[in-house]
Amino acid sequence: MTKNLPLRKRPFDYFFIVMFSLFCITSAISDAVPTLGIEMRPDSPNWMARANYGYANHCDPLFMHPPVWMRIVTGLSAFVYGPFYILLVIAFIKGWNKIQVPAIVYATAISVITGIIVFGVEFWGEPEWRCQDLSRFLPLNSPYVLVPLLLLFRMRSHHPFQRKF
Repeated sequence: MTKNLPLRKRPFDYFFIVMFSLFCITSAISDAVPTLGIEMRPDSPNWMARANYGYANHCDPLFMHPPVWMRIVTGLSAFVYGPFYILLVIAFIKGWNKIQVPAIVYATAISVITGIIVFGVEFWGEPEWRCQDLSRFLPLNSPYVLVPLLLLFRMRSHHPFQRKF
């Protein structure tokens, strides 16, 4: 049986470790606010609400005034995906092959939810929820589709950590 490669021989996995660490932080800071119904405004006593306001105002009205279904999406991110990112970081560092199936489930779910549902509304949905500034929206939100798609490719075999990529 082939052994897993150590992390230093899987250099692209550092990318996943960094990205999922960032995703963990952003899901806790950004997605908890609309999920919990905290009002985003520039003078909020909550620094997370002020930070979200700075992003969403003039850029992302769907995030600024989320309907119930969007609060479910942000709730999944804050309270399901967020903790899972920690598990992914540990799995990549330690080379846990058993993360493969949960990683595939996560990557498929978030790619569909973010890539189709959220982006679909942001680009072609009701006018009041359409993105107002693609130059700001896409760099901040595209990684939540692109990185999971790369993860799907990375997890394509039963023993993903036995090869470099």
